[in-house]
Amino acid sequence: MRFTRKFAVSLTCALLGAALVPASFAAKIQTFTGTVSDAMCGAKHMMPGDDAGCLRACVQKGSKYALVVGDKVYTLDVKDKATLDQLDKLAAAKATVKGEANGDDIEVSSVAAAK
Repeated sequence: MRFTRKFAVSLTCALLGAALVPASFAAKIQTFTGTVSDAMCGAKHMMPGDDAGCLRACVQKGSKYALVVGDKVYTLDVKDKATLDQLDKLAAAKATVKGEANGDDIEVSSVAAAK
């Protein structure tokens, strides 16, 4: 009887612990609002002309999209074409990016024009 009770308590604790673990490792999606740029130029575009044209030229040459938030420049890690297309439409404009930040990188889950 004593062994059965200990086993039941241990099993209950183990199941509760297992249920709580995924919640602690869940991705922490954050919202960032700033100006769409590219990782090469950051906050200040180097090519003459408009910022959107410079951004698009840099991205075509291999630079990643970036988001300038105040003095900080985040490189955007984008997995799907629809999000890349949205970033292209928002070139040099204010945007709201949702994703998981890891240092100076954001793994993007969504992009929208800033309101």
